Amino acid sequence: MPAYSTGAEPQFTSHETACLPNASDQDARVEITLYLSDREPVGPYRVTVLVRRTQHVRFNNLNDPEPIPRDTGYASVITSDVPIVVQHTRLDSRQAENALLSTIAYAASL
Repeated sequence: MPAYSTGAEPQFTSHETACLPNASDQDARVEITLYLSDREPVGPYRVTVLVRRTQHVRFNNLNDPEPIPRDTGYASVITSDVPIVVQHTRLDSRQAENALLSTIAYAASL
């Protein structure tokens, strides 16, 4: 996540967001672990997504167990106790011409 942004807050704050839809008949207990380029992993960050609901988790707002450092490369591993699909979006607003990237991840069997 970039350390700075342009535009109105909070809509145009540079951020990464995980959209977590839960189409199941059970609440989903989700854990997010971050693997950083310069130190040990951070997490898990825990989120509960209610039955047949969605939750949008802005990584900028994750603070427990610690805030995510800005301007540091990282990757996320997201696990859930029920099947979910994760849509990951990144908004980079460091310049007036914003860039938005989105991708969808499906579960991998291990």
